Amino acid sequence: MAIPAIAPYRLPGDLDLPRNRVVWKPDSRRSALLIHDMQRYFLDAFAAEDSPMVELLTHIKSIRRRCVELGIPVVYTAQPGGQSPKQRGLLQDFWGAGIGADAEQPRIVEEIAPGDRDIVVTKWRYSAFQRTDLLDILHQLGRDQLIICGIYAHIGCLMTACEAFMQDIQPFFVADAVADFSLEYHSMALSYAAQRCAFTLSTQQLLAHLRPSPGRPATTAELAAAPFTIQRLREDIAAILDQPVSAIADDDNLLYTGLDSIRLMSLLERWRREGVELNFVELAERPTIAGWWELIAARACSVATNPGHPG
Repeated sequence: MAIPAIAPYRLPGDLDLPRNRVVWKPDSRRSALLIHDMQRYFLDAFAAEDSPMVELLTHIKSIRRRCVELGIPVVYTAQPGGQSPKQRGLLQDFWGAGIGADAEQPRIVEEIAPGDRDIVVTKWRYSAFQRTDLLDILHQLGRDQLIICGIYAHIGCLMTACEAFMQDIQPFFVADAVADFSLEYHSMALSYAAQRCAFTLSTQQLLAHLRPSPGRPATTAELAAAPFTIQRLREDIAAILDQPVSAIADDDNLLYTGLDSIRLMSLLERWRREGVELNFVELAERPTIAGWWELIAARACSVATNPGHPG
């Protein structure tokens, strides 16, 4: 019952993300990063030089680097090799003996290996909270948010997110920093997480929230690394209206949902600081998320094709 070879597939992008039921924002003062089961035994099922593996490692490296810069604790899970049938329990029925006693199989891949200050939790079941001291670690660190990346999305990552939620820890499920047996399983995990227990977001969106100096304007390099997305547009509108993202459809007239001129000007000022140039009149003329996104996308395309254009 070894893990079968996993066919390459494209990781979901920003426009593929499901709508979140909640409006949570990761905070460097509240969060910890969980790098889940990135061990050679599990990664060997993927094609090393193809998607999603190439992007997965790149994204996790970027997230870990930012967390280290901000002093966000980094926690790894790793299943032990050579487990006895008693230690395996019911996992034996589904997955067989698991990781062998070979020293290489349990090893976390070198590209994202733990540093001296990182925490490694020995993991025994799907959820990283089961039979571990992860919850105590988070409490001791004063953290009530958990950023989740790694493998496999619909098994351990999702079960860990569910249990974090049930322990009043806000999970952030990084859609393009997890991987799975297939795009179908991957998408299912994202949809369930977004609707039932977590906030889903992309690596770029996460990095946009976790900036080195909170409160200062983003640098040009940071903005380039975290482009404005339709999901970000939805989240900003929902936040200023104090409503769930899921409560506002893309074609809803925002003027009828409580978006008055003061709130609109506040959004415009915030977006201008991040390089998104719009004006009050054009937004008022087409007051829907879909209409605003068309304007933003068209302007971004114009700038991309005419780099010297001031707009």
